[in-house]
Amino acid sequence: MLIGYARVSTVEQDLTPQLDALRAAGCEQTFSDKASGAKANRIGLADALSHVRTGDVLIVWKLDRLGRTMKGLVDLAADLAERGVGLRSLTDGIDTTGNAGKLVFHILAAMAEMERDLNRERTTAALIVARREGRVGGRKTVMTPKRLEAARTLLAAGMPMREIAPTIGVSVPTLYRHLPVPEQQVIDAEMQSRKEAIT
Repeated sequence: MLIGYARVSTVEQDLTPQLDALRAAGCEQTFSDKASGAKANRIGLADALSHVRTGDVLIVWKLDRLGRTMKGLVDLAADLAERGVGLRSLTDGIDTTGNAGKLVFHILAAMAEMERDLNRERTTAALIVARREGRVGGRKTVMTPKRLEAARTLLAAGMPMREIAPTIGVSVPTLYRHLPVPEQQVIDAEMQSRKEAIT
């Protein structure tokens, strides 16, 4: 069975040329969306993908109707191939039901993988440079030097951790992260020695 899918980016755009081309190609059922290709939840595409069965072919007017990114297209084609469903683009001349079409998609998949590797390398290089310059990603810690000093003072005065945390405005886990057990034991030992000196 040939199933068609058409998409335009805005509600003002006309789907008619794509739908006519899909019917002329022999599509028995067509589904459509008026939504951006970047949008993940497209009802028409979801319906089309739920209707295709093994041996069917999903036909589009142009590959970019399915999505904007190469990775997205390759992943979708791979998913369809696993289900035994072909993919054909009328204007791009790609048909995964034939050997030439499969070859083209293998090349596209290799290019998408290379793009992912390059992105990872660029991200890693940027992080290395940022660390070298003293910039560290992530959220800034709420445990300022003043809070840490106050926590140590209160802990040395005998206040329990669960009371210190709300007093200085941090969570108990945050407090434990910044005052590890060995340091607490040192403070506890100091408190014990002070008590013994008094008695």
